[in-house]
Amino acid sequence: MLDVTWVEAKRWDNRAMYGERIAKWEKAVEWPLTLAAVLFLAAYAIQIIARPGGLLNVLCEIVLIATWAVFVVDYVVRLAITQRRWRWFYRHLLDLAIVVLPMLRPLRLMRFLTVLALIGRSTGNMLRGRVVLYTVGATVLTVFIAALSVFDAERGVGDIDTFPDAVWWAFVTITTVGYGDYYPVTAAGRIVAVGLMIGGIALIGVVTATLASWIVERVADQTSKTVSATEAQVEGLRSEIVELKQMIRELRPTS
Repeated sequence: MLDVTWVEAKRWDNRAMYGERIAKWEKAVEWPLTLAAVLFLAAYAIQIIARPGGLLNVLCEIVLIATWAVFVVDYVVRLAITQRRWRWFYRHLLDLAIVVLPMLRPLRLMRFLTVLALIGRSTGNMLRGRVVLYTVGATVLTVFIAALSVFDAERGVGDIDTFPDAVWWAFVTITTVGYGDYYPVTAAGRIVAVGLMIGGIALIGVVTATLASWIVERVADQTSKTVSATEAQVEGLRSEIVELKQMIRELRPTS
């Protein structure tokens, strides 16, 4: 069972639920969307941390708009080719938010949803045995994106005035420690905080569930081996008893 990846299972589910075409489309655009998400994150980070002006800022805006256009095309195509359109629509509301929110200037920090969702779609091709590596990577990425978002919202307003402070706040928030030395005061910053806290709890739940599943499988495997060994021993004893009976019959004197 471990040699079946999560992404393969998801493709099979999409194929069964929404048709063959959408499964083929998602497989074809997996790597282009991953590249678009990386470019999106790079341009987003440069704009927030470096606050460039002139040509570099224009270039970042072009990258953001171009990658956003890729997300729009992906969403429209998937909505058009799916067989159960309404069901697909209400089960992919986050994808709709990815398309709509980044273009609303008051919710510009919601661009981090784009990166999180796209990375989630493309990092499913890992075995459960690599959960530690996946968890570390997902945690670092989530902390970095949340720090960018809260720094963008809180700079010049609250006490999170530097990017290192934002990273520290993101770490203590995602771990649900919450020292309280830094905290968001704006509505946008608090939205990020709520999402990060929920993400931290979900991350702990995923790790716990995966570890529990692994332990249950190991115990089940060991139990199965023990049962098989016991059955083999019983069969061996049965054979020996049959042989002993035969020997006793042969030793009895004939009348």
